[in-house]
Amino acid sequence: MEIKPKISALIHHPLLRDYRLLCGLWMLLAVVAALTKLHRCNNFLIFRGVFWHTWLQKPLYEAYPAEYGDVNHYGPLFSLVIAPFAVVPLWVGMLLWCVSLTALLYVAVRRSQFTNSQQLFLLWFCAHELLTALFMQQFNIAIAAIIVLTYYCIERERDFWAAFWVMLGTFVKLYGIVGLAFFLFSKHKGRFLASLLLWAAVMLVAPMLISSPDYILGQYQEWYVCLTEKNGENLASVAQNISLLGLVHRTTGLAFSDLWLILPGMAMFALPYLRLSQYRHVAFRQTLLASVLMFVVLFSTGSESSGYIIAFVGVVVWYTCVPWRRTRWDAALMVFVFVLSSLSPSDLFPAYLRREWVQPYALKALPVVLVWLKLCYEIYTRDYAAQAVSE
Repeated sequence: MEIKPKISALIHHPLLRDYRLLCGLWMLLAVVAALTKLHRCNNFLIFRGVFWHTWLQKPLYEAYPAEYGDVNHYGPLFSLVIAPFAVVPLWVGMLLWCVSLTALLYVAVRRSQFTNSQQLFLLWFCAHELLTALFMQQFNIAIAAIIVLTYYCIERERDFWAAFWVMLGTFVKLYGIVGLAFFLFSKHKGRFLASLLLWAAVMLVAPMLISSPDYILGQYQEWYVCLTEKNGENLASVAQNISLLGLVHRTTGLAFSDLWLILPGMAMFALPYLRLSQYRHVAFRQTLLASVLMFVVLFSTGSESSGYIIAFVGVVVWYTCVPWRRTRWDAALMVFVFVLSSLSPSDLFPAYLRREWVQPYALKALPVVLVWLKLCYEIYTRDYAAQAVSE
């Protein structure tokens, strides 16, 4: 019995390539996550609190143990983002929040100008990681969408809206600033810069509509202090710093400044910009998008397990966008990513391995680190014009 033809027939079955099925599956994951975690939704309680505390002009970055555990780390603008989900009953807000996050990422993928094969692969491959993020009600789902939408708008010469997405992600969680990585691909750089300044001004003052100028300006200062302190806390938390930084520190046991890793990482990230002749190739630009999506997770001490939905989108883009045929080693690397990075936090993975090895040593980051290093080698050395559609 031939196994390969049967596998190929299964992969290309029309049902698995039906976007209506995939959209329904993603929405079902959102509903299941919301209903399952309705009585354990600490993150969503924190998010709701951002709106109500802004409305009442109470400190945004202090602990409120009577309301939830931990503290808020999102910017004052988030009070407006979460407002529609905070003014309705808890279960309604939670359900709409999870569905909205999922819908935003789904729409970003569908509008991304990725090929049908890329979109289908991404929607299937990232489904489990999406569920992991949904269980934690994570805004990182929206961050993944924001980065993809920024790229999409630059590609479509919609620089005004590209700037909107960059500033939205920046004023909510800082991560959105990585959208500036696509600046050199813009054909209207002056318009893009002017739009950035406009949206920055709008988003700076927008939360004042439900509070006051003095209060919001004070909270921006407190946000800076909060993020500085949070960086120190991340270094001592097994649930945080699940990144290349955490992986190296925990596996070696050495104590040194993260700058020894971050500065070389930034240089490796920036080096492809010197390949000006490759800019015109869609595959090259998509590879840089993939690098951005992985870099923002791998080089942040705030990275946690549920934030890997961002990196997973990047992993799929890396695997699917190149004009050459992927090798068996590349396919094996994708399997490694799915098994160790996606399944390890779930009950499908041996609890002993997760507890004794994966969590203490931040091994969830390892497969994505290997993919990013492979990406760096390719983007430095390969010609993205071969069999590619050039503009």
